[in-house]
Amino acid sequence: MSRKTIIIVITLAIISLGIVIAGQVFWVRKAYDLQEEQFNRRAFVAISEVVQTIRTMNRDSAATEPVRQVSNNYFIANINDTPQPYLLENLLKEEFRKSQLIEDFEYGIYDCFNDSIVFGSKISFKPGKERQQAQVIHKLENFEPDGHYFGVVFPNKSSFILLQLDFWMYSSIVILLIIVFFSYTVFVILQQKRLSEIRTDFVNNMTHELKTPISTIGLSADAIQGSLVNTGIDAPRLPSPERIQQYVQIIKNENNRLKNQVERVLQIAALSPKKVGLQNSTIDMHALIMTAADNFRMQAEELEGRLETRLEAQHYEVKGDLVHITNVIYNLIDNAVKYTEESPHIQVRTSSTAGWLRVEIQDNGIGISKANQKMIFEKFYRVPTGNLHSVRGYGLGLFYVKTIIKAHGGRILLQSEPGKGCTFTLELKTI
Repeated sequence: MSRKTIIIVITLAIISLGIVIAGQVFWVRKAYDLQEEQFNRRAFVAISEVVQTIRTMNRDSAATEPVRQVSNNYFIANINDTPQPYLLENLLKEEFRKSQLIEDFEYGIYDCFNDSIVFGSKISFKPGKERQQAQVIHKLENFEPDGHYFGVVFPNKSSFILLQLDFWMYSSIVILLIIVFFSYTVFVILQQKRLSEIRTDFVNNMTHELKTPISTIGLSADAIQGSLVNTGIDAPRLPSPERIQQYVQIIKNENNRLKNQVERVLQIAALSPKKVGLQNSTIDMHALIMTAADNFRMQAEELEGRLETRLEAQHYEVKGDLVHITNVIYNLIDNAVKYTEESPHIQVRTSSTAGWLRVEIQDNGIGISKANQKMIFEKFYRVPTGNLHSVRGYGLGLFYVKTIIKAHGGRILLQSEPGKGCTFTLELKTI
């Protein structure tokens, strides 16, 4: 399946999931609003019944507006006399039970003459927590200049309503699980697609690298077998022993080249930080960098470029494997020379801070995009090199670099922009 097809399928699936999620949110909201409306209606009716009961007991005429909802979870009721607190409490609990509002509430009795709360309490329907003194009672609103009022607050109203939406909550959880599995599936598909592309690229590069020595071996063998010199008579004669020896040496050299390439690929492909065998010793990083710079400076100058060093670290000795650390430095400088479309300008800088040595290798090469930077250190991955078709490889160099640095307890960082070069930063613990 092509990348374009995968992107189309994933896009359509995401749109479909988006529609399902939007629909779910809409219906959950509608269900919540319906439950809230039912809650408010039951609370209003229950409190109205309590007011009516109190007025009947006090033989008062009914008020024109005995109950009012003043906020989302706050109701107030108008009465003409201060009710007995526990009587009010019992009436409220009884009516709330009848209305199936088995939910904690607070109530307070307000005296308009004294402009104060006469009594307030928190009521719970849970055994052992039936009553406790209210910590916060909302300011009660006056209907008239004088009189008595009580207010009821449902502090956990939203939680109570959500518990009534069990079906919608379960369905939302199911949809969330579907989204999680879908996201994981998309991740696996893209991961497998990327690995397939990396594998294809690796096979192509491997084929190219092996084709040259194989062709050379074939030509040399043909020369030995069929390159006979015609002397002008019917009987041909073989080439000179020196010529045959030259062909044999070519075959031997190219065979060793093939062997080394295959062994290098197999060894690096099997590398992991836990499996690297390190022969630790004290390494003078400044001396190592100067040696590497001298080896590559002539190569850079042949391309009309330059290689500069600024070794300013105060502490530059580290504990590590000399062979592997040397390979890391050589690998990074070699990449800086190769991956450029103009005269290479390379700077190698060092600095030290808080027990760490920083080695920065900066170039003016083709750079690496943000998308490729995420995968540049992965095994077999190679960044497309644009017009640099002569630069070949297996995608193992930077994987090797990161593996070795990690095995030494260090870090490697990359800063780069396409067309503006790269800066690789190595951080190693100093002695």
